[in-house]
Amino acid sequence: MSNDTSHQTWVKESVSHYQTRLIRYTRGITGDTETAKDVVQDAFLKLCGQDQSELNGRLAPWLYTVCRNRALDIRRKEGRMNTLSPATLGVKPASMPEPNVVAARNEDHAAVLDAVGELPKDQKEVFRLKFEHHMTYRQIAEVMDKPLSTVSFMMTKALKTLRVELRDHMSPNIPGRLKEASHE
Repeated sequence: MSNDTSHQTWVKESVSHYQTRLIRYTRGITGDTETAKDVVQDAFLKLCGQDQSELNGRLAPWLYTVCRNRALDIRRKEGRMNTLSPATLGVKPASMPEPNVVAARNEDHAAVLDAVGELPKDQKEVFRLKFEHHMTYRQIAEVMDKPLSTVSFMMTKALKTLRVELRDHMSPNIPGRLKEASHE
């Protein structure tokens, strides 16, 4: 396979693997799906001009960084901010549990979304990159251009704030509590 074909395959595989996640992440910054799609498309166009060997092992952080920077530029230009909603996070029930469990989960999700929405901007972004996009602290630090210690501090602060805010709101029998999440 020629270098040109290999590069095209790499870009296509990257689009296939990251496009949906990047749109969801970018939509959280821009507040608009169409704008997010444009930002992600720009990132993949920029990827076409990149040397694959230079991004070896760093593709995800590079893509998220490019999308984040462009989305922040657009947000600054347009002066708007997005709040988290169930649609933004793609929250969907996994099965058909009892109605009371569904109601409790819905209340819990709403409480979590409200609490996350009230976090300071950087803490909210760290939280979303970790739990929605499954990035490591090191990758988050690279995406946000912050020291690893700062990312760790912001996550600790966000989790502490969320625990305090949600202590009395969470249903006791719902799995996936923030207490367990902070130790991962």
